[in-house]
Amino acid sequence: MSIPSFVIGIAGGTGAGKTTVARHVTEGVGDAVTRIPLDNYYEDLSHLAFEEREQVNYDHPSAFEWELLRTQLSTLLEGQPIEMPVYDFERHNRTDDPEHVEPTDVIVLEGILALYDEEVNEMLDLRLYVETDADVRILRRIRRDVIERGRDLDGVIEQYLSTVKPMHEQFVEPTKKHADLIVPEGANNVAVNLLEEKIRAEIEGSSSRTWERESADGSAMDQLSVDTDE
Repeated sequence: MSIPSFVIGIAGGTGAGKTTVARHVTEGVGDAVTRIPLDNYYEDLSHLAFEEREQVNYDHPSAFEWELLRTQLSTLLEGQPIEMPVYDFERHNRTDDPEHVEPTDVIVLEGILALYDEEVNEMLDLRLYVETDADVRILRRIRRDVIERGRDLDGVIEQYLSTVKPMHEQFVEPTKKHADLIVPEGANNVAVNLLEEKIRAEIEGSSSRTWERESADGSAMDQLSVDTDE
């Protein structure tokens, strides 16, 4: 079972381009990467009616089940698979079927508050904050929520003004202080290339360490066999 050697947290405001950065920095390493969307860890709201779920402030830290995230991230770091919850944005709730996730050499935790929780931060080897102009972010959010998620335009705008913007200013943007690197969206080619090189080096180093460990174990077994025969 593979044990991840490198864990990346990518935070930033809504529509900042976190997913794009995550895809770019990991596209060259294929199946060696596991992506963990923080959105999947919204609290299970099955006990609420749909109308009540619509009113929840999903941009507040209390909307997330942090303990489950910590537990499952730790499990992956121990080399064990998890059953990750999957969030349905149209239902404002988790789906009934979790996703089976195997541990890999690299884990990417991505979400607006990926750098918020202290215990999660301690598990991260690299912390990124994607910084993008607010006008660009709101336009991206409108396009995403209306076109991709089938939501009402007026509702999207009202939500942005009432919760998204104030929560960004109060909780999301302050996490920038935890970042090892701030990536300016639209001017990040150099940063992305450096990150790709770092990730490849970590994967290669992990493979080398695994080979050395397996070789050492094999030598020990050979020695044990010799000693037993004697």
